[in-house]
Amino acid sequence: MTYWNLKGRQLVNCSCDYGCNCQFGGLPDKTHCHAVFGMRIDEGKFGDTDLSGLAIAAVFKWPGAIHEGHGQCVAYVDERADEAQRGALLTIMTGGETDPMATMFAVFFSTVETMHEPQFVPIDFEVDPDGRKGHLRIAGQIDMSGEPIKSPVDGREIRAQIHLPDGFEYIFADIGSASSSATGPVPVELANSYGQFAHLNLDSHGVVRA
Repeated sequence: MTYWNLKGRQLVNCSCDYGCNCQFGGLPDKTHCHAVFGMRIDEGKFGDTDLSGLAIAAVFKWPGAIHEGHGQCVAYVDERADEAQRGALLTIMTGGETDPMATMFAVFFSTVETMHEPQFVPIDFEVDPDGRKGHLRIAGQIDMSGEPIKSPVDGREIRAQIHLPDGFEYIFADIGSASSSATGPVPVELANSYGQFAHLNLDSHGVVRA
């Protein structure tokens, strides 16, 4: 196995209401799951290949709960990545060189039935997990934005976190509100639904907890 490690920041928008039942072993509250994912890799290695500074993204659609399968996905990789970096990132994103079901990449891609051709494109992605703000833009394909949840009573920002000490994606995630429009191979429309902001530290064996 080629050892890899990614440290970075994530923004995810899915079709569930704030909280997302899936985070607690439940079923999606809309009966299906649609999701848009973006990650900025602050530090990363795949063997001797440096992945630092690159961005990745993906759009998923499952007709039911994720574990029931039959999903479809398209992966996006920063166009600045060279051939070795592209291969490394796609390997990681599809669960390769990873302990079985050790990361969300491995789990999610095990449920994908239709994998569309990967896209190597300019990715405009910025996220501040602690401030619950971010955006992902891929020209002609994805427009996602995230912000803090606002109180319907007085408009103040509400901060909530999910703590998953044994999770396969993060240890802590801040929860916000996000909206997405994806018009590429996997079309998705989401408005003011679950937004997940997190610092990620993953490697071939799962979430790094040290």
